[in-house]
Amino acid sequence: MDKISVGIGEILWDVFSHGKVLGGAPANFAYMASQFGLTGYVLSAVGDDMYGDEILQMLEEKELKFLINRTKQPTGTVQVTVDAEGIPKYNIQENVAWDNILFTAEMENLARKTCTVCFGSLAQRSRISRNNINRFLDFVPDDAFRIFDINLRQHYYSFELIDSSLQRCNVLKINDEELAVVTELFDWKNKTEIEAAKLLLVNYNLKIVILTKGIHGSYVITNDEVLFKYTPRIIVTDTVGAGDSFTAAFVSALLKGKSISEAHQLAIDISAFVCTQRGAMPLLPDNMVINE
Repeated sequence: MDKISVGIGEILWDVFSHGKVLGGAPANFAYMASQFGLTGYVLSAVGDDMYGDEILQMLEEKELKFLINRTKQPTGTVQVTVDAEGIPKYNIQENVAWDNILFTAEMENLARKTCTVCFGSLAQRSRISRNNINRFLDFVPDDAFRIFDINLRQHYYSFELIDSSLQRCNVLKINDEELAVVTELFDWKNKTEIEAAKLLLVNYNLKIVILTKGIHGSYVITNDEVLFKYTPRIIVTDTVGAGDSFTAAFVSALLKGKSISEAHQLAIDISAFVCTQRGAMPLLPDNMVINE
């Protein structure tokens, strides 16, 4: 049976000074999961315009499956600037296609067969997409990985949105900057990063919390253990998509029977490789892909 791995939410063009590349955390996640032999699906919306045509064509070229409705709103774009350390900053266009994701019978059928789904906060900035993302999650089997890759962007989040999403997930992926924001929103004064992560794990009955800290390493936290691993030193091109590749590699490894520690190491290696490449969807070398 196919291991269906869904990224649901925004799909867009990341526009750099050198040109545009396909982006959006859900698409990045689904593409990376597909490189590990999972059946990756992107669920989103694009405009009935040239940019939308190009996105659908690129997904087909990448042999990535999708359920994408077309809207009267334009296809999403994000202006991306990258600093000297490869860290991106985003200017995200509003009132775009992925603010209007629809829920269909075909999506319900897919949800019932999904073994892992990844969603974030950004695509929930609109009521329409938020409601339909939640409808999809309602049909995902209880034993599936439901990953909330929080992805806080600009002002498109609130306590209520984060709380609601945490109640619907069983795996949380968060970075240190996002954890600082969440700790403040939850009014957890004087809590260390690990204390705050453990509170999220326990209070929301999560299976796993993944905490990434850029060059300072990463943690995987469960009810039984706290694992820390260092980040390798590399020459960074840009970090766009690194977190998405980390999440996809981690869950793909678990689905292929690897231990949490093994999955953690693979996720680190994959995200480091992505940082050496331009854009969020590079083709992985054969020696980095798990064989059955």
